[in-house]
Amino acid sequence: MELGLNGKVAAITGGSEGIGLATALGLAAEGASVGICARRQEPLERAAAMIRSAGGGADVLAVPADMTLPGEPGRFIAEVVRRFGRLDILVNNAGREAVGPFEDTDDAAWQGDLNLKLFGAIRSIRAAIPHMRTSGGGRIINMTHVGAKQPRARSVPTSVTRAAGIALTKALSKELAANGILVNTVCLGIIWSSQWERK
Repeated sequence: MELGLNGKVAAITGGSEGIGLATALGLAAEGASVGICARRQEPLERAAAMIRSAGGGADVLAVPADMTLPGEPGRFIAEVVRRFGRLDILVNNAGREAVGPFEDTDDAAWQGDLNLKLFGAIRSIRAAIPHMRTSGGGRIINMTHVGAKQPRARSVPTSVTRAAGIALTKALSKELAANGILVNTVCLGIIWSSQWERK
């Protein structure tokens, strides 16, 4: 099926494994150039090689970056644009499982989860918007979780952080629509991925 992605450029955070890698593989198979980032160099390079191989030599940029650090999301986006000349799609996928009882969750755990899942997305989007406007529009997809809509006990900080991600998505979908930038979220359920294997 032709999805109209040939020649588009996508940036995917948390793109070395799991859902991020699967997303990059799918976009590359449709003819998009992809930039992926992750903290660990070895899985990142392995993922890039896999995408190139599966995508018939797809153009891939692998950028080591830590989405919890203020300057890193913007640097990642800048490197993608520098390499490919534009940005059409941003997938905010960087994340990890962080759940436990409220009383056992200290400030450091809260702040770490907010920095990764919420501020990582905020900073990536902030950097991406000007490039998407220049291209006449774009797509932003924020990966969240069904637990953000119906939290269970002992689900913090993730359920709260992901709920903030849903609210961010809703607010930006209204604010950026006039620029042709569509903002959506994918509320994930339980998916077998490398996060589960590491548990």
